[in-house]
Amino acid sequence: MTPAQRDFLSEHGYLVLERYMDDAFLAEARSRMEHLFRTEGDQAGSEFKSEPQTQRLANCVDKGAIFERTVSEEPVLEGVAAVLGPDFKLSSLNVRSADPHSDWVQPLHCDMGAIADQQGYWVCNTIWMLDDFTTENGATRCVPGSHRWNQLPQDVLADPMAPHPDEILVTGPAGTVVIMNAHLWHGGTANRTARPRAAMHGFYCRRDKPQQQYQKRLLRPETQASLSERLRWILAIDDPLNDQLSNDVKVTSGFLK
Repeated sequence: MTPAQRDFLSEHGYLVLERYMDDAFLAEARSRMEHLFRTEGDQAGSEFKSEPQTQRLANCVDKGAIFERTVSEEPVLEGVAAVLGPDFKLSSLNVRSADPHSDWVQPLHCDMGAIADQQGYWVCNTIWMLDDFTTENGATRCVPGSHRWNQLPQDVLADPMAPHPDEILVTGPAGTVVIMNAHLWHGGTANRTARPRAAMHGFYCRRDKPQQQYQKRLLRPETQASLSERLRWILAIDDPLNDQLSNDVKVTSGFLK
């Protein structure tokens, strides 16, 4: 990251890395996503949650090498560390696809209902655009700078689903990655086009917080045995503190786009 990128992320709460994924990376991710939607059918995303007018995949690290690559891309992790500090871990990796011709708009929210604590920020999301994000197809809206307010939108807004006067749409071509301080007020918008709009969401948290999806419990033994040392650290597979934090945690409420 350049100093200018770090400053932008710090001030605005998000950073757009346009066309970060090359053509081969993007094609493999799309192909694997489409295969999983076909094979999992009605059970797709059942490890996490359902959402109106939306298709999901969950526990993705267990479902293909392309997903292992996604959560361990070092330039993106540099941005995550800029938000959370060096002691972070993957909290979950999901896919979210907004249905065509939908009218569902997510309320403005902070992921995990998180407010920065005495140690600072503790949640960071990465959005991997598998399709173009446009003004019409359900791009993420956010309120720049709101990560600094230490307030949850549902506590101060009359209607978190309504447009905010300071919100913007984060758009970009397929292959773009967005690093987002997940304390930022944000939410998915309606997909008014005739095609689905899909993205992967690599969600990270500080190592002293429980994972949204406890990776050690979800990943098959054969997947865990094949992980590199770096991936084992990212997933907190060998971390006793993570076991203690996450052992009794099931699905945590809160939106991930």
